[in-house]
Amino acid sequence: MEKKMQKTQKLLDELNETMLARHTAYENLFWTSYMGDSSVDDEMVAAQVAVDSFRADRALSERVDAALIDAKDESREALLDWQKFFSCYQTPEELMELRKEVLDLEAAIQKERGSRTEGFTNPHTGDFVEASRSKMRMMMSTEKDESLRKACFEGVETLAVGQAGSLVELVRLRNKFAKALGYEDFYAYKLFIGEGMQKKELFSLFDEIYERTKYAFDDLRALESEKPGLNKPWNRDYMLAGDITKKQDPYLRFEEALMRWGRSFAALGIDYQNALLKLDLVERKGKYDNGFCHWPTLVHFKDGARFPGASNFTCNVILGQVGSGARAYTTLFHEGGHAAHLTNVETRQVCMNHEYAPLSVAWAETHSMFLDAMQTSPEWMARYATDADGNPYPLSLYEEEVHSTAVSRPLRLMGIMMVSDFERQLYEADSLTEDRVLEMARRVTHKYFEHSVDSHYVLQIPHMYSWESAAYYHGYGLAQLAVAHWRSYFYEKYGYIVDNAAVGPEMYEVWKHGARHSFYNSMIIATGEPLSAEPYIASVTASADELCNLAQERIAVLDAVPEQSGLVELNARIQMVHGKEVIADNSLGFEVMAAAYKSWLQGLKSADEKAA
Repeated sequence: MEKKMQKTQKLLDELNETMLARHTAYENLFWTSYMGDSSVDDEMVAAQVAVDSFRADRALSERVDAALIDAKDESREALLDWQKFFSCYQTPEELMELRKEVLDLEAAIQKERGSRTEGFTNPHTGDFVEASRSKMRMMMSTEKDESLRKACFEGVETLAVGQAGSLVELVRLRNKFAKALGYEDFYAYKLFIGEGMQKKELFSLFDEIYERTKYAFDDLRALESEKPGLNKPWNRDYMLAGDITKKQDPYLRFEEALMRWGRSFAALGIDYQNALLKLDLVERKGKYDNGFCHWPTLVHFKDGARFPGASNFTCNVILGQVGSGARAYTTLFHEGGHAAHLTNVETRQVCMNHEYAPLSVAWAETHSMFLDAMQTSPEWMARYATDADGNPYPLSLYEEEVHSTAVSRPLRLMGIMMVSDFERQLYEADSLTEDRVLEMARRVTHKYFEHSVDSHYVLQIPHMYSWESAAYYHGYGLAQLAVAHWRSYFYEKYGYIVDNAAVGPEMYEVWKHGARHSFYNSMIIATGEPLSAEPYIASVTASADELCNLAQERIAVLDAVPEQSGLVELNARIQMVHGKEVIADNSLGFEVMAAAYKSWLQGLKSADEKAA
């Protein structure tokens, strides 16, 4: 028996060491590539193939199954983790070449996206103005000149349709792969692997939410008589909240974001368990145009000792752009929440400690979205957001926002449901062509936005061009429901969330399980109840007056809660970077790092202003 135990332990050591090495090699190359250096793309693809080969290794899976026959206690638990992991990835050898073909195509698409010219034609001068997709989207929300907003819309549309042909080929190859494994299509494959759900189960839930909230489209059409042009795609966000975004901007200056993030997380009692965090937050050409968080080093154990993980996360701040600061705050809190999740795991097998299956996408997004929802709450704004003169964010501004956007609040899940529905239709299509993709994009975008002008908006979502993030946008939707449920739980239990030192430790109690539990079971562990969509429905259908009264109540509760004071301590080693340049770190303290980074931002902003 002792010999079998030793053999089992040797197998577990081999599995952990091999996966950790291959994962780290791939993730380091992934970061380099997605931060704008495509010279490593061939190496990245090769590293991904090595990861895929390990995950799909049937011989390893069979060794785990054999060892399970006599395993007991901790060894049995560990082997079950690996059995669950391998079951997600078993791939016949003959499909590995097909998988590499998909990876090569995805790398080529990402390279093209990183090097393409982005911008719009100025309608007043006829000149082409270089501007990133992110900047044009922000201008559509904040630019007072409608002709410029329309020009940005047209610029984004050009980018959206530019890779429709590549998408056709991606869908074909991915479906070929999934069908060879016995799945209906690639969407069914990703949904089952990630969430253990069937398409009918997911989309019946989304259909119910759609039916219960689509009444807001009638309200928007009625409001257009007062706001002509409201439902044009380049007008809606601006007309409903453009002025609010400008008024809020002074209170959400990006140069203060790092310090406010640190203070907020420290006040929640969040502990990164001595992890290494690398943050790349400012936009530059060639950099991936969406925020994300990955873990190049996974939390792992050896000889009973715990070794901390490492996390890289990014967003695309456009310095000086109105509204960019607010978006950056949300992304920073969101990705910082992801980082906290998987640097706090305590499961001893690395296959349970990473961002891919068997980890539920919905569960992973629940943590990050919970923390970005806290940051955008009126009580967080009242406590943390001040302008350059130290004046606090006024509640009247929140009330103005609530009344301005009340008409569209019920539609907040529409964008997520749109992407999910579009991808489902892509993979279900019998014969896909570029023209059909464009027609589907127009039809689905109209269903979920009901703009008065056709748009291919859904095609600009970058997730669908990468295997790992394709066909998983539904995770954000399920997470929205979970966030509303979890927030309701905390408010009922404590009365407040912001600066509540009990929140971090409670989140740790579910973080520590890694990928051990399903999305639904994890919600029961977190709240003591099964997931319910009702808190979400209630939050988006509440009247403006109800929301304003609730904000006043929650801000009043915080009057009795001490503000975070003293030095910020997150138990993390942090580097602020810009590409390959290290700007600052926290070796001398979080405050010193934040001050150095703020100074660098100011210098960068001054340089940009001089160049302009």
